[in-house]
Amino acid sequence: MKTFNLLFAIVVIFAITTFQSCSDPCKGLTLPSADCICTDGVITCTTDPCDGVTCPDGYSCLDGVCTLDGFETVQKAGAITADETWSADKIYVLNGKVVVEDGVTLTIEAGTLVKGAEGTGSLASALIVARGAKLMAQGTADNPIIFTSVQDNIQPGEVAGSNLDETDSGLWGGLIILGKAPISVEDNSGEAQIEGIPADDSFGAYGGTDANDNSGTITYISVRHGGALIGDGNEINGITLGGVGAGTTIENIEVVGNLDDGIEWFGGTVNVTNALVWAADDDALDIDQAYSGTINNAVVIAFGGTDHGLEIDGPEGTATGAFTLTNVTVKGADDELGNMRDGATGSLVNIYFFGFTEDPTVDTDPNEAGIQAEGDFTFSNADGSTNTDDAYANGLLTFTGFEITTNFNVADIFPDFNTTDQAAVATVAAGANTKGADTSVFGWTFASSTGALSF
Repeated sequence: MKTFNLLFAIVVIFAITTFQSCSDPCKGLTLPSADCICTDGVITCTTDPCDGVTCPDGYSCLDGVCTLDGFETVQKAGAITADETWSADKIYVLNGKVVVEDGVTLTIEAGTLVKGAEGTGSLASALIVARGAKLMAQGTADNPIIFTSVQDNIQPGEVAGSNLDETDSGLWGGLIILGKAPISVEDNSGEAQIEGIPADDSFGAYGGTDANDNSGTITYISVRHGGALIGDGNEINGITLGGVGAGTTIENIEVVGNLDDGIEWFGGTVNVTNALVWAADDDALDIDQAYSGTINNAVVIAFGGTDHGLEIDGPEGTATGAFTLTNVTVKGADDELGNMRDGATGSLVNIYFFGFTEDPTVDTDPNEAGIQAEGDFTFSNADGSTNTDDAYANGLLTFTGFEITTNFNVADIFPDFNTTDQAAVATVAAGANTKGADTSVFGWTFASSTGALSF
């Protein structure tokens, strides 16, 4: 009987041990670190985004960002489907594309800091205001709303951080506002998919028939260090305005250090007042698809990577429109003053150019010999056409009140102007201009804080 009892006990112990082992598949597994857990025999580990991040006194790491103590970091991703407000006592981090959906209003309080996470391609971060949505981002001169990168160490209440400058670009995406105003596209559909957003993302659609469409109120905002790459040669603009209507208010805006264009208008009718672009890595101010609003009082500050101070394209389809670009100061570098392309129609009034490199010997093409290689102000036509020349000859593209500081012949710099317009371009000593922007209104900007506006 003792042998039987001993054998029975061994069987019972084995069964209990086996049952425990089967009921707890994590038993016996070793967790590699404290941030790992075992669930149903599967070990998963989470990485603390603050690992390795050292913050200065008075700052704490929240979600990988050194944040002034007392401020909460709010992570945002995906669609915003109901009205909400972003407040100045928090820092908002865009993880990927954050989309304000049709019928929804996003309000951003004055002084709010929004930081875009790193990422390229489909992971590029951006704030997108879809057709039918509204952005009420009303900063003030004392408390602007700042969009920047998570790499920027700027803190709430500061005009600028200390670790990034105008040469830092492509660190996140940008601000994209889309509306229902008319656009001119090749298929004459009146609608298109905005560049920077994949075709299968419906929130990238823009254009329509409502010239007075209202996408909100955007005042005193600064967009910095954007232009993330989403594909070969395809980046996001600092501020993209696609089919934005005249019911929208856009005043006092700044774009600094963007890998693509500073501000680009794709059709639409919205008026923009007091706009500054510094260190765009493509074109500073870019007009496309028969944009028909007025841009008044703008400053372009180019740097070595800037392509054109002004790039203006005409309508792509049969729909027509005419822009007005007035009171603009363009401080150049090794870039072109401007290029009118593909049947551009509109008026350029009171434009001042200065600071461009003067070396006409670099390029021997007489149509490109100006202030420097490819540094003149030229017309470009669509393949096999004379559409830009025709628009100019027919009075649909006009130039009034141009001034330029240069030691070279105006006729070489503006080779496509007629002799009357060439004669009307005034050459002045640096600083003696009477045309261009009123730069005093930009004292609130990052550019002003660094002395970039001291000219």
